[in-house]
Amino acid sequence: MIEGVRVKTLRVIPDERGRLMEILRNDDEHFQQFGQVYATTTYPDVVKAWHYHKIQTDNVTVVQGMLKLVLYDPREGSPTKGEVNEFFIGVHNPLLVQIPPHVYHGWMCISEQEAIAINIPTAAYNREKPDEYRLHPHENDIPYTWARKDG
Repeated sequence: MIEGVRVKTLRVIPDERGRLMEILRNDDEHFQQFGQVYATTTYPDVVKAWHYHKIQTDNVTVVQGMLKLVLYDPREGSPTKGEVNEFFIGVHNPLLVQIPPHVYHGWMCISEQEAIAINIPTAAYNREKPDEYRLHPHENDIPYTWARKDG
């Protein structure tokens, strides 16, 4: 596991009225601070990658569909420099993945329907000076290919 990444298995509590799933609480061991909450969608087979933040920590989960979430650690001095982590998160595997600053991340929708991801970053989005540093999703030096692995 990449240094600083935390994963929390989310519990879905169903009853005759529907379901409840707590995502992040301020008394969770890995809670840092609140910045904002937003939802983003990804259509089937679309890749949204790569980017990292210098300041904020992301807390990502998926509430509809499935995503292949991939992280890459380029950090000099990190004990996990060069490591890639792959998570399959969504309705069939409800997880919260905490992504520390300077770790590249991105995802691909692997469900047949649009995936809805919720992110709870530790800082609000700054429209004038975004804390976002991007690479091309396919043409870069990250040792990862988004192709499906059959077999």
